[in-house]
Amino acid sequence: MQLTDSVKYLKGVGPKRAEALARLGVRTVYDLLTYYPRTYEDQSVLTPIAALQPGEQATVSGIIMSLQEKQGGRRGLSILTALLGDGTGFLSVTWFNRKFLKQQLKPGRRLFVTGRPAYAYGGRGQMAMSQLQSFEVLEEGEEPGEHCGIFPVYPATEKLPQKYFRKLVGELLAALPELGLPEVIPAGISKRYELLPRLQAFRQIHFPTDAEGLKAARRRLAFEELYLIQCGLLLLKRQAREQKRGVRHLSSGKLLRALEQALPFRLTHDQQRAWQDIRHDMESPLPMRRLVQGDVGSGKTVIAMLALVKTVENGFQGVLMAPTEILASQHYDSFRKQLEPLGVRVGFLSGRLTKKQKEAMHEAMAAGEYDIVIGTHALIQEDVQFRNLGLAVTDEQHRFGVLQRAQLAKQQVSADEAAPPVPDVLVMTATPIPRTMTLTVYGDLDVSLIRELPPGRQPIRTFVRTPERRTLIYNYVRTQLEEGRQAYVVCPLVEMSEESELPSAEEVYDELRCGIFRGLSVGLVHGRMKGAEKEQVMQDFYENRVQLLVSTTVIEVGVNVPNASLMVVEHAERFGLAQLHQLRGRIGRGPYKSYCILVSEGRTENARKRLEIMARVTDGFELAEEDLRLRGPGQFFGSMQHGLPDLKAANVLGDMDILLQARQAAQETLASKEDTAAVLPSLALQYSEHFAKITEA
Repeated sequence: MQLTDSVKYLKGVGPKRAEALARLGVRTVYDLLTYYPRTYEDQSVLTPIAALQPGEQATVSGIIMSLQEKQGGRRGLSILTALLGDGTGFLSVTWFNRKFLKQQLKPGRRLFVTGRPAYAYGGRGQMAMSQLQSFEVLEEGEEPGEHCGIFPVYPATEKLPQKYFRKLVGELLAALPELGLPEVIPAGISKRYELLPRLQAFRQIHFPTDAEGLKAARRRLAFEELYLIQCGLLLLKRQAREQKRGVRHLSSGKLLRALEQALPFRLTHDQQRAWQDIRHDMESPLPMRRLVQGDVGSGKTVIAMLALVKTVENGFQGVLMAPTEILASQHYDSFRKQLEPLGVRVGFLSGRLTKKQKEAMHEAMAAGEYDIVIGTHALIQEDVQFRNLGLAVTDEQHRFGVLQRAQLAKQQVSADEAAPPVPDVLVMTATPIPRTMTLTVYGDLDVSLIRELPPGRQPIRTFVRTPERRTLIYNYVRTQLEEGRQAYVVCPLVEMSEESELPSAEEVYDELRCGIFRGLSVGLVHGRMKGAEKEQVMQDFYENRVQLLVSTTVIEVGVNVPNASLMVVEHAERFGLAQLHQLRGRIGRGPYKSYCILVSEGRTENARKRLEIMARVTDGFELAEEDLRLRGPGQFFGSMQHGLPDLKAANVLGDMDILLQARQAAQETLASKEDTAAVLPSLALQYSEHFAKITEA
């Protein structure tokens, strides 16, 4: 038998149980081996019944003195109660609706139970099924000592109880030496990081001898898991670069120097470092694959502009794709204003253009009449072609799928040569990602980080207020508008809904323009409006013809109105922390003091905690860490980048040190052809679906 064989061939499984195991994600022998316990029961010490304390977990072994069954409740609830005795006292254990246990729980049999007594008095306690964690009826001749220790608790079902899992995994562990369990991590790395041997780690993770053994086993298996993922991601990066010829840009010329001199500000230290990383990548013959990760308002767009001008002065075209019409239009306006005086031809393509305009634009792009094209998803249609694409930039990359971004770089090239060079790729995100996630989810990308805010960006003070303060809040907003400022009011719903009592954006708009803001210009924008209508409202707000903008989250990304200094978010508890941070980033872009007011009833403790964090934390990266802690890892990899599976042994929140060590170890492994070849079978076994192209190579 091999690790890749189906579990149905294991003793005690068979076709029906194999189907039940498959529903738990256990299909192969290796799946079973890595089906780790979700927790453990410490049954290493037996507690005399007389010493039981209410609410304190304990393990007890006693003889069933009597068994009583009765019916209760309107529906004839079955109540089964066993009275245990151990010579020091008595304990009653109760099960509900478990009639089938009557055949096992016979007087005179020894019962082994772990749980929390509801209460204890006079040497006698009671333990209902709600406080009962586990129990086992001992066979004749079995000693209680055989059931003492630290036992695994697996994610199980009624058809596959804990006792079955423990026996099945125990037999597999006993057979492992015969099956053969190759080491995955090179001996030198295991020695340096003091990792347990693999076989010992599997035994300890399932049936630990003590707490220290369990800790060492989990560390070894978490390291192995992260090490293999890092090997796979780094191999993907290497494969992408080695198999394709990239665009090799020359060092900076007159055009780029002219742009740098024309900028009305100096780059921050972080911007300079990111630009240096990009410049180095672009001047390499290998295709650039770089992520620029920067907080809201940190100045990523100017870095993209510098990179696009660099490709233009090298004789190539550049493209920038944004997720919304509003953001694409703003980029187009700012790029034209900055670059057309330098002789750079900037074009625009979006879905709102007429058919005739699109056709004309397609012809111009294919003929090379535009140096830089800015647009939306319209850029990745089949009939769009470039004459000589050198750089593809994706803004707010989390709004696009992986395939969409890849298509922008790969499928739009139209060149005379049979195998044109692969364009450089730059992706940008204003959604801060915790460092742990960056190293794993984007492990095949080079990452540049911009944390500094440019000079002039105003700190945004954030307050949490209850709905009772709305009148005071809006009175203050009106005084600010009368002084010349502008403001946003953000609502979670577009229109009235029978399923929700929340006020919609349309209702709030009507209430505010006819009430407290009568006489001022109030606008409404939401995702269900027609593109042209929405664009007009946004343009009016941008040019200060609209003073107060009521909206949904359509303003979350890329709206830049320096005169807007106030934001009110209605029912703020309905938004995630990352989304609130993106919304808050729409203000504080000018020289004025800026305020964000989160209106919420805060009915739950979690909601109050999240909003308190928003009021306290302004750094997007710190906020992302807090958000991850509140939500938990969840489906960590999901479809964000590669569709990798969830982590089984590693914990994304607590294993940062292991991750960094594993990444360093992976880099060392891939530096050796022999070690690289040795790790491929393990990648094929553990991540065959995800790294198939690597293992085939």
